[in-house]
Amino acid sequence: MLNLLRNNFGLKVLAVCLALGAWGYFHLAAAPGTTARFDQTLYVPIVVTGLHPGYQAQYNEKTATVVVEAPRNGAPPKPDQVQAVLDLSGIDEPGPHYVQVKVAVGDLALKSISPGNVNVLLDRIEDHIVPVGIDYGGDQHKVVVESAEVSPPRATLRGTTAELAKVMGVRVHVDMPSAPSVHDDMMRASAVDAHGDDVSTVQISPNLVRVRVHYVSATTKTR
Repeated sequence: MLNLLRNNFGLKVLAVCLALGAWGYFHLAAAPGTTARFDQTLYVPIVVTGLHPGYQAQYNEKTATVVVEAPRNGAPPKPDQVQAVLDLSGIDEPGPHYVQVKVAVGDLALKSISPGNVNVLLDRIEDHIVPVGIDYGGDQHKVVVESAEVSPPRATLRGTTAELAKVMGVRVHVDMPSAPSVHDDMMRASAVDAHGDDVSTVQISPNLVRVRVHYVSATTKTR
C-alpha cells in the first residue's frame, strides 16, 4: 500500500489540488447570491460643507484617494459616485483645525481613504474702507502738482483677516509729465504692503478710480 501511494505521488497531489480548486469555484463563486468583487481606486475632489457665513477655509489637500469594493460583473464605479467632504458646521473659531474627511460611497463598500484627516485654516472675511492715495513716479524736477483729486476718494477692501493685515494702503501710480499739463483718466487702484508690493489676494471695490492731477512748472510754483 505504501509503495502504491509513493508511485506518482506528485501527480496525485496536483490532482487533489485541482479537484479542490474546481469544487471551490463551482460551489462558492458560482453559488446563487455570491458575487465576485474587486477593489478599485478612485481620485475624488475634497469639498467643504457647513462653512459659516463670513468665513473662508484654506487647505492644501484637494483630492482624496478612495478604494472601494465593487461587483466584478457590474459597471465600474465612477468618481462622481463617491463624495469626500470636510464638514465644518461645528467649527466657528478662526485658526488651524484638523478635520476628518467623511466619505459617502452609496452602494459601494469603502475599503480605505487617504488622507483621513486634513489641516484646515479657518479665517474670517472682513471689509475695510481705506483712502486711495497717489504715488508719483518719473522726473519730478520739471513740474510740480498744483492740485490732485481721486474719485471716489475711498475704496473698500475685502479679504481674510490675515491678508488685510498685510495692506498698508491703496494706491494709484501716476508718472509725472515733462511739461505742465492736466492728467484726467480712469486708473486701476492696488492694495500694497509695507514694501509697496501688490497684495493681490485682496479684492478692491471699485478697482478703477478717476484721477485728476494739475501739473504746473516747477519754476512757476516756486515764485
